[in-house]
Amino acid sequence: MVGLTLSLLAGLLLWTVAHRDAQTAFTVVRPKRFTADTVVIDAGHGGEDGGAVSQSGTVESQINLAVARRLDEIFGLYGVDVKMLRTEDAALYSDGVNTLREKKVSDIHNRVKMIESVPNATLISIHQNTYPSTKFHGAQVFYSNETLSCPLAQFVQETLRTVLDPSNNRKAAKISDSVYLMNHISCRAILVECGFLSNPAEDELLCTEAYQTKIAAALGAAYLGFTQEEMTS
Repeated sequence: MVGLTLSLLAGLLLWTVAHRDAQTAFTVVRPKRFTADTVVIDAGHGGEDGGAVSQSGTVESQINLAVARRLDEIFGLYGVDVKMLRTEDAALYSDGVNTLREKKVSDIHNRVKMIESVPNATLISIHQNTYPSTKFHGAQVFYSNETLSCPLAQFVQETLRTVLDPSNNRKAAKISDSVYLMNHISCRAILVECGFLSNPAEDELLCTEAYQTKIAAALGAAYLGFTQEEMTS
């Protein structure tokens, strides 16, 4: 199983290099394989709600969207049915709301409705972490439903550790009850904190296209490897 995931990852990384040189090359080799479920990709925050901001001025919502777009492209290579909740730097609130608080509440409720409207969905919600201390680093995966989502979260966590930072000893963890979106959806779902914007070294990494692609490739390979195991078990 680990070998399959790493093989997928190697292929995805090679593809991303080729894709930069030939934008349409991937359409020739796109296999129609992983089509049972729809992956909903949620690039956290957006628009007026930028999320966390690093000391260097990095805005979380922009990193989230960059990783989400790369993940969408990677899934396209493997014929995965994808729904992107947002494709630009904009929030998803309804008309008629005015204050930032009202917009945030409307946005998160609309995201829940959009996710719940997708049959056989798996949610991957992409975020960046922050903490008052600058010493913390490393990606971490969160889940809400223990039975439905924990196995995927653990698999993705291990893949991220292997690919991004072998010294990262973080474990997949149950998310706080205060996170509205993750606690008000019924599908399999993970929330991925890709790194700490409060850590200067990781902040710098997260701003690079190469590292954003590496995160997306790791997430894509983990999902594909986990799904392949489900299909054959």
